Amino acid sequence: MTGRFGRPRGSPVTPPPQSAGQRAGLPARLSRALRSVAGQVFVLQAVIVVLLITAATLALVYQARYDSERDARDRSLAAAEAFAHAPGLPQALKAPNPTTVLQPLAESARRASGVDFVSVMNTDGIRYTDARPRLIGRRATGDLSRAVRGQTFTEVFKGTPSDAVRAVAPVRDASGAVVGLVGTGIEIENVSTVVGKQLPLLLGAAAGALVLGTGGAALVSRRLRRQTRGLGEAEMTRRNEHHEAVLHAVREGVLIIDSDHRLILANDEARRLLALPPDAEGRGVGDLGLDPRTTSLLESGRVATDEVHLAGDRLLAVNVRPTKPYAGMPPGTVMTLRDTTELASLSGRAEVARGRLQLLYEAGVSIGTTLDVVRTAEELSEVAVPRFADFVTVELLEPVLHGEEPSAAGGAYTQMRRAAMSGIRTDQPLQPVGDVIRFVVPTAPMAAALDAGRAVLAADLNGAFGWRAQDHEGTRIALEYGLHSLISVPLQARGVVLGMANFWRADTPEAFDEEDLSFAEELGARAAVSIDNARRYTREHATAVALQRSLLPRVLPDLSAVDVAFRYLPAKAGVGGDWFDVIPLPGARVALVVGDVVGHGVHAAATMGRLRTAVHNFSTLDLPPDELLGHLDELIDRIDQIETGSGGQEGGGERGVTGATCLYAVYDPVSGRCTLASAGHPGPAVVHPDGRVDFPELPAGLPLGVGGMPFETAELWLAEGSRLALFTDGLLEDRDRDFDTGQALLREALAQPGRSPEQACADVLAALLFPAPSDDIALLVADTRRLEPDRIAEWEVPGDPSAVSRVRNAGSAQLVAWGLEEIAFTTELILSELVTNAIRYGNQPVRVRLLRDRSLICEVSDGSSTSPHLRYAATTDEGGRGLFLVAQYADRWGTRYTERGKVIWAEVPLTGGADPASTALDLDALEDLAW
Repeated sequence: MTGRFGRPRGSPVTPPPQSAGQRAGLPARLSRALRSVAGQVFVLQAVIVVLLITAATLALVYQARYDSERDARDRSLAAAEAFAHAPGLPQALKAPNPTTVLQPLAESARRASGVDFVSVMNTDGIRYTDARPRLIGRRATGDLSRAVRGQTFTEVFKGTPSDAVRAVAPVRDASGAVVGLVGTGIEIENVSTVVGKQLPLLLGAAAGALVLGTGGAALVSRRLRRQTRGLGEAEMTRRNEHHEAVLHAVREGVLIIDSDHRLILANDEARRLLALPPDAEGRGVGDLGLDPRTTSLLESGRVATDEVHLAGDRLLAVNVRPTKPYAGMPPGTVMTLRDTTELASLSGRAEVARGRLQLLYEAGVSIGTTLDVVRTAEELSEVAVPRFADFVTVELLEPVLHGEEPSAAGGAYTQMRRAAMSGIRTDQPLQPVGDVIRFVVPTAPMAAALDAGRAVLAADLNGAFGWRAQDHEGTRIALEYGLHSLISVPLQARGVVLGMANFWRADTPEAFDEEDLSFAEELGARAAVSIDNARRYTREHATAVALQRSLLPRVLPDLSAVDVAFRYLPAKAGVGGDWFDVIPLPGARVALVVGDVVGHGVHAAATMGRLRTAVHNFSTLDLPPDELLGHLDELIDRIDQIETGSGGQEGGGERGVTGATCLYAVYDPVSGRCTLASAGHPGPAVVHPDGRVDFPELPAGLPLGVGGMPFETAELWLAEGSRLALFTDGLLEDRDRDFDTGQALLREALAQPGRSPEQACADVLAALLFPAPSDDIALLVADTRRLEPDRIAEWEVPGDPSAVSRVRNAGSAQLVAWGLEEIAFTTELILSELVTNAIRYGNQPVRVRLLRDRSLICEVSDGSSTSPHLRYAATTDEGGRGLFLVAQYADRWGTRYTERGKVIWAEVPLTGGADPASTALDLDALEDLAW
């Protein structure tokens, strides 16, 4: 059977045979290994370890020898001094045979102290005792004079009988005189023996340290060999040079981030692009001051390809890839950066042109957002700062500011008014907005541009002597401030100069050039068109305002039926078509009207005037509200057909009136009844005497001009002291508020009793007015009144002609009761004619009513709808003169139709007028003159 490795079980394992080439290649491989950085490091470390261990061993040996010798000195010295100071030693030295006494004592002391010998000598050095008896009686070698002088010392003695570490101490008698010497010592060979006993341990420790050091060097060398891939010093140097050259010479930034989001490496280009601090490496990416978006990308670790990130004023194309783990190190991130803004240096003029086109586009969007001349000039000045100029001033001719057509006659171009100014700072030295700017020097850039009709460049204002001559002090201040370059552009539209735009540079070091000149001219041309449009609108707006003021009522009539106040506010966008009116009607009644024409401008104002005139004309017919609106609708439809072409089709002429709304209300102070009809207009607000506010529902009607549907009326019965508020929708709704919200605010503003109509109007506008209303606002507030019963007289008239005299007498008596005897005869004449005609030509029932108001109103009603007509009777006619007499003696007269007949009315002034009595007329005879 075979084992796991394909050999019989139990067979010896033999290495595969090596070829001669393999055997010969081993020294070569060793040689290559030694030439590698890892091999050289190993050899170097091994040599260093050997040297360090050898030096340490020698140092330990010498240290041990030194310590042993010092120990021998110390023991010898201690033994010598102890024995020299032993009691009785001086007496023993003076004995006849000191050796006999001292030898046993010396041997005992030698053994006790561990020294090799203890010799007691006289002052001449003759030994009395010694460890070697043969030396007793002999003189000790060496210099003993110091001891004889009383000084104890130690020394390394070399001589006979042996080398030793010796200590010599003097022996003193009671008087202090030196009477002998004591020498002790340890032989040198005994000291070396102590060191020799320690040497094996030292050598063993040195060998162990050598093995450990060499093994550590081998491990370090092996790891280094893996990391350097066995490369030699030259190869490593060359590779490092290539790495440094590639890393720091490429035009791409490189960042290496570890797993803790700390910067490990950044090349020179990355430092330049990201403006990294010198100590950036080792810091977290959040502390490098990068763009937040770039920091977030690095911290997320996600892969990115050519993402564009901002770094200061640079646009960087960023690529991010993860790094794989290596040698136990966790993975990290590598980011490369490429400066895409550097492409601008290659595109050059194309980039500048693109920026200018972008600025022109923005100017087209930003200039002319309003139809205000001054605001348009401000927009021109704002759009060019700071991307084109540091300061911009715009001057306009006075007629342009007022919407008039400018003219060059009379030297109008020699001065303009500064309308706008913008700059990078507010402390500029130029004349402020509102000042008159004069161009008195023909060679100044402004005057030259106006004269030539095109832009003029003053690249260096220090050399613009014409400009400096125009205002010496002002130009000096401007130059000291830093203004150094100027382009003056005349603003022209349709060949007419409207003003002047001046572009200045101060902080920008580059002066204007020819390309800037053409761009400024193009910018000025575009702005001039917008300014001219605003000028035309200003003129049209002024015309519309004048027209509207002439068409709206300036003073409302003073009536007994209502106490009225009004407010009218045009929209900020221009004059619109909102209108109102208060029209007196026969019978002390009054018509309250509000309307709204869609649109703004002259057309809306003119249409409003036409509608108001038409309502006045139809109101003289004393028509019910629904019939009046019906006639108005038909009139507008005919006008639209005439102005827009046959059938109202497009392609004809002017704009129509379709879209106008109107609310017409008639209030009767006698009955308190208010009859209303609406043509697409919001209904009124009714404020009851107790302060409660209602918005009554009215039948919905189509706007005027739509046609096709009849209008309906609604009736309200108003208590005395009630208030009506009529308004247009511009009061309630706007872009930021709907109709229901506005209605709730109006209810709250009106629900405050005890105020006059004027105060109510002011409070309503304070509560509901928008800061910049987009539509006109018309508000009409009317407090209703009732005619007192004692100022009303009524009679039923039978169908018998004889009843005429009774009615006439009753009327005369009522006038006497009212104190109006002065007009009694005139009133009797009018009553006789009207009642006679009603009985003769009308139908029953016939009624007579007298109303005492600001004039005396005589009303005769009957059930016939036949209307009388005023005519001249021939001399041969027997009748037909009665209505002529009524017209002669009444201020006004007319016919009002009701649901069941008609009412013929006449108004007689309370005082003055013609005196019919002077003609001695027979009233009974006049009855035959009726029509």
